[in-house]
Amino acid sequence: MHPSARKVAEVLQALGVETEVVEFSQSTRTAQDAAAAIGTTVGQIVKSLLFLADGKPVLALVSGQHRLDTQKLGRAAGASQVERADADTVRAVTGYVIGGVPPVGHDRPLPVFMDRDLLQYDVVYAAAGTPQAVFAIAPARLQEITGAQVVDLAAPPEQRAAA
Repeated sequence: MHPSARKVAEVLQALGVETEVVEFSQSTRTAQDAAAAIGTTVGQIVKSLLFLADGKPVLALVSGQHRLDTQKLGRAAGASQVERADADTVRAVTGYVIGGVPPVGHDRPLPVFMDRDLLQYDVVYAAAGTPQAVFAIAPARLQEITGAQVVDLAAPPEQRAAA
């Protein structure tokens, strides 16, 4: 197992989450790739996205079928300016590369916001440290272990096509 995936598996175990980190030979970097590899819907894929809210890093957990609305995230985070973090910032803040950022096990604590749309599923799948590794979890349990604030983060349907 890749060291980053092992780290996520150990964090999940320490949190008492009964799940298995699964590594695929193909990439699960995008929501579409992950859904195809797992054999599930794109909506059940959790995108862990790092943003800078007034310059401070925040993590957004969003359904793979949605684009995040930065204005909604800004309101939730109490920030006037929200921008997506670049690859170097993502790695420096979380310890993981884009496409493999898990919702837990970061190098430093982060405020987490979870799109309420994820709660409609019995199980969702999140990245587990690499662009080839994922784990399954109930959305309510994901919210619990991340301490996420559940809010509406999805962009309006007319903006989702660009996702």
